[in-house]
Amino acid sequence: MRVLVACEFSGIVRDAFKARGHDAWSCDILPTEQPGNHIVGDVVGILSDGWDLMICHPPCTHLAVSGARWFKDKQQEQAQALEFVRTLLMAPIPKIALENPISVISTKVRKPDQIIQPWQFGHGETKATCLWLKNLPQIQPTDIVDGRESRIHKMPPSEDRWKERSRTFRGIAEAMAQQWG
Repeated sequence: MRVLVACEFSGIVRDAFKARGHDAWSCDILPTEQPGNHIVGDVVGILSDGWDLMICHPPCTHLAVSGARWFKDKQQEQAQALEFVRTLLMAPIPKIALENPISVISTKVRKPDQIIQPWQFGHGETKATCLWLKNLPQIQPTDIVDGRESRIHKMPPSEDRWKERSRTFRGIAEAMAQQWG
């Protein structure tokens, strides 16, 4: 299966699908952190390239409710971010999963099909992650663990904080590859 992982620089989801024998590619405006099939550029230009499955991680900077206090000053940026989300969801790809934290996508586009947590997939942390699905089943928990630490939320300010917060947990990536691949 040809798998596109949109807006992923880490290679975590791409590599989980590759490990299961899929022709998996990541695409981001940033270079990949892990060597592998990666396209540096705007994903919109390759949406029609014959993918079977796309997992998208659009930037949440102007969407996540954690930044709601700045929404009034970011109306144009938020409108552009929502248009990008709609473009991804309407891509000519048979199966699509779009991932984002709790955000305005729920009220401006549609409600998510599912909300998952890292602790359902082997990581003792909390980070509510919404999934908007097209022709995919809800992902089933694979390893419910104790611990409900909000490490991601409590990260101190730093230059790379946004990068650290945006990475997909490996347990979630492996569950996606196992269940959707």
